[in-house]
Amino acid sequence: MTLFTGLSAFPLTPIDDEGQLKSELLQRFLERIVAAGADSIGLLGSTGGYAYLTPEERKRTLRAAVDCVAGRTPLVVGVGALTTDVAEDLARDARKAGADGLLLAPMSYQPLTDDEVFRHFEAVAAAGELPLCIYNNPGTTKFTFSPDLIARLAEISNVAAVKMPLPADSDYAGEMRSQRAVTPDGFAVGYSGDWGAKDALLAGGACWYSVVAGLLPEPALALTRASQAGNAAEAERIDHAFAPLWALFREFGSFRVMFTIAEILGLGRITPPRPILPLEPASRERVEVALRPLLQDAV
Repeated sequence: MTLFTGLSAFPLTPIDDEGQLKSELLQRFLERIVAAGADSIGLLGSTGGYAYLTPEERKRTLRAAVDCVAGRTPLVVGVGALTTDVAEDLARDARKAGADGLLLAPMSYQPLTDDEVFRHFEAVAAAGELPLCIYNNPGTTKFTFSPDLIARLAEISNVAAVKMPLPADSDYAGEMRSQRAVTPDGFAVGYSGDWGAKDALLAGGACWYSVVAGLLPEPALALTRASQAGNAAEAERIDHAFAPLWALFREFGSFRVMFTIAEILGLGRITPPRPILPLEPASRERVEVALRPLLQDAV
């Protein structure tokens, strides 16, 4: 499944203070990703703030993205929602609008059982009729997919990949061997958590689902290609340039930092959705310092 391989870049969704999409700014983000040559765009993921947007806002964002990208780069869209009915509707809309794939997280208020998650994914995959990636993001959903549940889900038609969090023991190779042993051939196991991208890709991960590539696609792609080629020395060099930024991602959360990066790059000033607060000026200065090696042709 080539759709869920390589570098998937996740842009912010620029919304103004009145809740309206800033289409021209979204286009700027997307054009940078397309021009860099990323393997796919992950629209309306966690970095895209999907959980803070209404279904109507998400549909408008998808259509603006489809119009801009125009088939030049595969477009994977997040369709997670609190209810199965809404997620099904978003999945059907994604197919009609021209998305290439789906990303589904089990959003919830009440804790979900494995059977509830299975039936949720089964219904949404059927409604969307597009290749679907399981979004295993316990940091936000508080639900962790067991290997057995991923294996069950991988048998559903259209479920083609999983987006994993970084393993606590950093045993990427071991985790992937275990997962591939119980999933069909071609099922793609990829990772999020930007600071672990190098190690995950060098260990054979299929995809880096990247926050930072949403605004800095060129150095992110350089790190991806070096890792995919098994060039550990080059991958380490590039990752070292990213290290100060990775530290800020871990300290503040990558979502908050990305809004500051957009402003520093001169792409536009947007603020996170309330109650999320922008970084303080002193922290903004730290982001500026962290960006220097990445903006001075260090990679």
